[in-house]
Amino acid sequence: MLTIEHIQKNYEGKPLLKDVSFQVDEDETVCLLGPSGSGKSTLLRIIAGLEDAEGGEVAWNGVSLADIPAHQRQFGLMFQDYALFPHRNVAENIAFGLRMQNRSQEQIRREVQKALQTINMADFANRKVTELSGGEQQRVALARALAPEPRLLMLDEPLGALDRTLREQLSRELRRILHQTKVPAIYVTHDQEEAFAIADRLLLLHDGVILQSGKPQEIYYHPHNRWVAEFFGLGNLVPGEVIGHTPLKVNTALGHIQPACEGKTPDLGQKVSLLFRPTQACQSQADCPNQVTGRVMDRVFQGENYLVSLHIHDQLPPFTVNLPDPPALGNELTVSYQPEDVLCLRNGA
Repeated sequence: MLTIEHIQKNYEGKPLLKDVSFQVDEDETVCLLGPSGSGKSTLLRIIAGLEDAEGGEVAWNGVSLADIPAHQRQFGLMFQDYALFPHRNVAENIAFGLRMQNRSQEQIRREVQKALQTINMADFANRKVTELSGGEQQRVALARALAPEPRLLMLDEPLGALDRTLREQLSRELRRILHQTKVPAIYVTHDQEEAFAIADRLLLLHDGVILQSGKPQEIYYHPHNRWVAEFFGLGNLVPGEVIGHTPLKVNTALGHIQPACEGKTPDLGQKVSLLFRPTQACQSQADCPNQVTGRVMDRVFQGENYLVSLHIHDQLPPFTVNLPDPPALGNELTVSYQPEDVLCLRNGA
């Protein structure tokens, strides 16, 4: 439905977006995820028609939107600050876009009531928006964006101003509403957990390019390189050098490690990073070629298990593992990994 092709944009004479291409399909929620300054909001503004690109094209069903102004693109927008009208009540805020479409009073009444039911606020029609909590204001802003029945909804850090507990609750609510209304959406955030909760598909934006795209579980279990693994905080990353094939063997500060490798096997002598997930360590050493030994520096109770920090090597940060029953502080601990539980990653893109 929405097609983005080869978008380029400079900021202060430097490339901000470099040849960005992707599409958003019918009923799909795509999340643009990346750190601050990666160009996410700028890309959203280009799609909305609020900012011009310096190259590339935005199209809807194969038709270019270059000559279509923002107010005629039939795209809904929702921002972090909600931008509600403080002098209008909830129903009047939701009705704003409908009035701009010259809907009849009866149509407006029906659509406002429908929108209120969608966000579970049917009894709030006459409430002043200044009397609402942050989460309630967020829902009203969403209802206002959805009421005119946009063909695409764009959300720019909509939960950024809320506390973590409320963000988690409302991210699940947003996913339900987006799936219920079947409106395709582009969701911009820098929060990984929020993106996992909402997105059907992730686009990981870094340094002006889409570094990796796919379903949340695909990216989580199969990061393409070290930067992706670091950004998601997937576990311990240990640098090394490839010293053997069949089986793949990497020399590290932990010793010689046999990891798994997806895709092209790295060359002999190539610098790589090994990903050790804390949840995949086991204390049994039987039939396991990869062993890591360190001294217990800290252990933090997390409900079902402990997050244990090990001092392995002076040149490495603490090595963390999840264990149900760790030894006392200061004791030596050896954990093991099967080759398939250690992922060999490229250092570059």
